[in-house]
Amino acid sequence: MEDILDSIVDAIHDFLVDLCGGIFIGIFDDANAATGEIAAEVGLTPSGWNASIFNMIQNLSNNVIIPIAGIIITFVLCYELITTITEKNNMHDVDTFIFFKYVFKACVAVFLLSHTFEITIAIFDVGQWVVNQAATSITNDTYVDVLSMYNNFRDTLDGMDCGELIVLIMEAAVVSLAVKAIAILVLVVLTNRMIEIYLYCSVAPIPFATMTNREWGNIGTNYIRSMVALAFQGFFIMVIVGIYSVLVKDLSTATDLHDVVMKIGAYSVILCLSLFKTSSISKSIFNAH
Repeated sequence: MEDILDSIVDAIHDFLVDLCGGIFIGIFDDANAATGEIAAEVGLTPSGWNASIFNMIQNLSNNVIIPIAGIIITFVLCYELITTITEKNNMHDVDTFIFFKYVFKACVAVFLLSHTFEITIAIFDVGQWVVNQAATSITNDTYVDVLSMYNNFRDTLDGMDCGELIVLIMEAAVVSLAVKAIAILVLVVLTNRMIEIYLYCSVAPIPFATMTNREWGNIGTNYIRSMVALAFQGFFIMVIVGIYSVLVKDLSTATDLHDVVMKIGAYSVILCLSLFKTSSISKSIFNAH
């Protein structure tokens, strides 16, 4: 009878060990998957993320915003001509070169306005290239060998009694759910960034129409800074994900499994909070308002 009870206890123990090991494997698999999925999502250009939305935004920009920008650029060029003539001692020191300069500015302004969408998308193409280069390095350096990790944990799990295993399973299950919930928040951050990019692209002709004027040019300059900040926000997201992956990878050799569970939960929360700050960090670096 005692042998039967021991066999039952051993079977329950083995089941709990396998269950706990499966949860840990799932957590580390999620870390590997998150790195690849975020890299793929962040590396998409506006046209690649959603072609239908991109076409809609492009049509709005060409058919609705460009006529308004045409009115603005007409006003800016008239203002530029008046300023150019009157600033030379009320037309007493007028030099013919100023008219050449004015014509050159007008040509540049019209060129920028007619190629606004291409220039805007080119900024994000550069950002995509940077993100893809970073993703390749991060994915190669932070991949967690789940099988090797499980082998390291197996001996520790075998040494625990059933009570400890149950407590550890409960802790790991909570952290696993938290990691999955945070993955949803990460999706929110990435989707919000792309929607913000579409909004910026939709009105691009208006700030571009002001760029050649000294007084009004700060509108276009700040717009370009904001676009560059949005493009490089993807790079900062990849850096944060890389840091998170390295921290999780370092835990794969730990022996205190309770500590491992708590740290993974803490790192996941920090990852989420850091991702929400990437926008303000990028804008502060590029001095975008």
